[in-house]
Amino acid sequence: MDTAPPAAADSTADSPAGKGKALVDDTAAAIRARILSGEIPIGAQLRQAELAGALGVSRTPVREALRQLQAGGLIEVLPNRGAVVRVPSPWEVREAYEIRAELEGLACVRAVRAITPAILRELREANETVRAVSGGGTPGEGASPSTAANDCFHTLIHTVAGNQRLARAIKDVNEAFPRNVSALVLHDNPRHREDNIREHERIVEALAAEDAERARAEMKAHVTSAGEQLARWYEQRSATVFRG
Repeated sequence: MDTAPPAAADSTADSPAGKGKALVDDTAAAIRARILSGEIPIGAQLRQAELAGALGVSRTPVREALRQLQAGGLIEVLPNRGAVVRVPSPWEVREAYEIRAELEGLACVRAVRAITPAILRELREANETVRAVSGGGTPGEGASPSTAANDCFHTLIHTVAGNQRLARAIKDVNEAFPRNVSALVLHDNPRHREDNIREHERIVEALAAEDAERARAEMKAHVTSAGEQLARWYEQRSATVFRG
């Protein structure tokens, strides 16, 4: 019986073109991470030579990576300035957080089915960390401890929800905006900082009571409030701080 010859192995990834694309993707991911952490602040110019030196690559993958990030809306090209980290408009923030509120509310509904005393304890510990570090000094460049603790609180719920597609969708919304700005919002507004902590407590109480609809409502209200505060922060500062 005749047999077909074995299929040739796919060598696309090992080809020069494949390696070049992988390098561009890695470079874009590295620049994106620095923007989202605040290491490269909003409004900052992105100079190809400096980025190439910092990342240990040539200008070519940096140039292509910046085009990729521009297409994704994270950076923009301005006259006489070149590529800069884009300042999100307040309406973008409100729209994104409207979606995020629905997604995180759903995560709470799903989490109620699988919540355990150990997870509840972790949620409370994460919130106490937010309380302990939020009132400290002015957040600098890079991810702040309060942002990390806040992210831990929410990520625990996403993980317990047990839906990877849902978790990815929430992550995509979060990564549309630099994460360090959320820490600045909390730092600049002590009342909002305290509200944020109490909202977390109410979410945990609803999860502990296995009340899915209350957990959904508390999370939606929490995320909507956070989005409004973030939008107002951009409204107040974008024109003067980032645009000059």
